[in-house]
Parts: sequence; structure tokens; C-alpha cells
Amino acid sequence: MLLEGKTAVVTGAGSGVGAASAQRFAEEGASVVCADIQFDHAKETARRIEAAGGVAFAVETDVTRERDVAEMIATAADRFGHVDIVFNNVGIPTPRLGAALEDHTFQDFQRLVSVNIGGVFLGCTYAVLQFKRQGSGGVILNTGSVAGLVAWGGAVYAATKGAVHQLTKAVAIEGAPFGIRANALCPAGMPYTGFMAAGGLDNSAETTAKLAESTAANHPLGRPITAEDCAEAAVFLVSDRAANITGVLFPVDGGYVAR
Repeated sequence: MLLEGKTAVVTGAGSGVGAASAQRFAEEGASVVCADIQFDHAKETARRIEAAGGVAFAVETDVTRERDVAEMIATAADRFGHVDIVFNNVGIPTPRLGAALEDHTFQDFQRLVSVNIGGVFLGCTYAVLQFKRQGSGGVILNTGSVAGLVAWGGAVYAATKGAVHQLTKAVAIEGAPFGIRANALCPAGMPYTGFMAAGGLDNSAETTAKLAESTAANHPLGRPITAEDCAEAAVFLVSDRAANITGVLFPVDGGYVAR
């Protein structure tokens, strides 16, 4: 029960890392606000949490809309009396996986920036405002990427994740005097998720198997990274066991960036 008595807000909680993390937070005792632009998916995550004996409710949130993000945090505070953890997990890939820099339109660029940077900016901003109002500190976790740590292609996507990393470190320094911690989770090479679907890949058994095989081959440990791997790291980073850890870019990558 590492998160007993805490309230956690998770964006992108309808699938993938967000859903896995929301469920693990609840298992560790947190009351969880499941936020997603796909409201039915968020409600399903909340339903699964409650069916397992946890506490959760869903909110429909578009992280590119400031009003939605402000209402998400305010609703969590009104419902549970306080907010302790905000996990800014929403991100989108390049619209066409494998596209080179020059293959992106300016509209592609603007969309990636709006979601991957803008959503994290808004989530961090309203988390900090809430934490300062409460006067008791809090924890921000952002989803970055190994693509923001090393250059492996995907220039525009990688640039947005690099910005997330820098924003995370800056928030960590600015928030430290107020007891606010901020870290970023940096996954690499995950098998099929809704994130991949947004990049144009299908969810056939053949595609899923190929992705699992190719991603595993890139990792020294030889295994693909799962949403559950990320969720376990997330639990630690938002818990009091990580009370003296802030400004960290935490790879969940099977050793990829250590080579």
C-alpha cells in the first residue's frame, strides 16, 4: 500500500501505460482519477479498478484544451479533497511511423507539439498550482521517451520528448522549495498499444508478434517493454520511497541507452 491515502490523476488512462499505471496506483491504495479523451475507455479502466476493490472515477479530458485540464485537476480536488500525484502520460506518435523529418507537414509538427508538449505543460502547470494551494507538496510524473535521450530517427517526435524532459527537470528545480517533485518515465520499444495504432499500425496478431520480436532484439535484456513494466516504475517514482528523487529521466528500456 505504497500510495495509501493519496489521490492520483492519470491522463491517457484509457489504455496502455496509463491504464496499467492507474490500476497499479489503485492496487497500492490511491484513489485514482482516470482521464482520457476517449471517455468510454477511461470509464472501463475505472470500472476495472472498482471491480477489484479500488476507488476510481473517469473524466473526459482533451489535454490540449486548457479548460479541460483545469477542470480535471479541480474535479479531483473536489471529489477527494486533495491531489497528490499527477501523471501526465498522454502522447502521440508521428502520424506515419517511420516518416523522416521532411515527410512531416507543418500541421503534423503542430499536432505533435500541441499534444506531446502542450499537454504536459498544462498538466504540470495546473498540478503545481494545486500543490501550492494545498501547501503540502506533490508529485508530477511525465511520460518522456528514450527517443528524447538518444537519436534513433523520428526527429519531430523525438524533439517533443526532448522538450518534455527539459520541462520536467525545470519543474523539478522550481518546485523543490515547495516540496514538489517531478520526474519523467522514458520507455523504449514497446509492443503494440493504442499509441502504435495512432501511428497507423494495425493490431493484427502478425503485427503484434513482429513488433514484440523487433523491440526485444533492440534491448540488451532481450525482452520487449510492456505497459506493466512502466507502471511498476511509475508506482515507485510517485511513492514516498522516491522522496529524494526529482529531476530524473528514468529509462525503462531493457538497457538500450546504456550501450
